[in-house]
Amino acid sequence: MLADQAVAIEAGATPLSRARPGDRGVIIDVRADHANGHGIDVHELERRLLESGFVEGAAFEVLHQGLFGGDPIAVRVDDMRVALRRRDAEDVWVRLESK
Repeated sequence: MLADQAVAIEAGATPLSRARPGDRGVIIDVRADHANGHGIDVHELERRLLESGFVEGAAFEVLHQGLFGGDPIAVRVDDMRVALRRRDAEDVWVRLESK
């Protein structure tokens, strides 16, 4: 685990990939630190996530997940709906609202 990831986890953050339908919160960081399994460069992945609305401070809600393995997930980011693979959602750090 990278040092900055450990700080994020200590601050109550979690990767969006761990969220389940109904979970809500705010995006606190987009950080593509690895390219394992993505098939694209980490900088390209980070750019795509940012262009899709996954920016710091944006509100989100996980709306739905796929039937097989929970992939992909449908996420409302502010007023947009975006489908995202869980492996890409690993690079979006969020703070979940308490239920």
